[in-house]
Amino acid sequence: MMSLLEADVPVRNVVTTDPDEAKALENDVRAKILDMLVAEELTIEGIGAELDRRGDRKAETTVRHHVNVLEEAGMVELSRLEEAGGGTRKHYRSNTRVFSYDLPGSADEDLAPAIDATRSELTGVVEQLFDDHGVEIRVVAREMKPCEYCATQRYEEFVVRELIDRALTDLSESGELDDLLG
Repeated sequence: MMSLLEADVPVRNVVTTDPDEAKALENDVRAKILDMLVAEELTIEGIGAELDRRGDRKAETTVRHHVNVLEEAGMVELSRLEEAGGGTRKHYRSNTRVFSYDLPGSADEDLAPAIDATRSELTGVVEQLFDDHGVEIRVVAREMKPCEYCATQRYEEFVVRELIDRALTDLSESGELDDLLG
């Protein structure tokens, strides 16, 4: 049989998320809710009003369902309870920031020197990370591994990516990343 196409397809993107988070993000309204709740705490009514302002009108029961899915996935938390009219009003905040962007087509070419520099610097960071914390990384990776034959899942790589992502998130939340970016 003659092959009509042969192409080398390199990995260009890696998405790391847990299955519950992936399921929670299956609906674009939930991504919008995360976006608004990372900026400020809101009640179900406030979320509904903000969705409406953004052109995505939803019934209160639908908004509540979406918030419950996000809360069950651990992406939204109850931030405040207040008494209101004989009941309790719940305020929510997101603990998860979702970047739903795509780089422009010219980014690979424009950023090539920065990618090379970052790769070089990260090589040293990862080497140092494994020198200093390799035992802990391997222990956590082994705990993730569901069976002895699951070696293709790249658990250690996942742990390293999580460490780097969490460190970037900490820098962002402390304001240090904004300071560094000017």
